[in-house]
Amino acid sequence: MDEKTRNAAIAAALILGGFGLVAFFMPTIMLALGEISPFLAALVGALFVLAFFGVFWLRGRAKRED
Repeated sequence: MDEKTRNAAIAAALILGGFGLVAFFMPTIMLALGEISPFLAALVGALFVLAFFGVFWLRGRAKRED
C-alpha cells in the first residue's frame, strides 16, 4: 500500500466513523428535535443523509480532477 492509497483509506475510515457515530445518536437527536418541531427533526434527518452522500460525491469529483 503506497502513501496515497493509505491516506485515502484513512480518510474514508474517518468519514465513515464520524457518520457512524452521528448515526448512533441520531434516534436520540430526532426524538429531542421532534418535541420541538417534527419538521425540524425531518430536516435534520434529511440533511444527515444528504451530507453522507455529498461527502463522497465531492471526494469523487476531487479525485476525478487529479
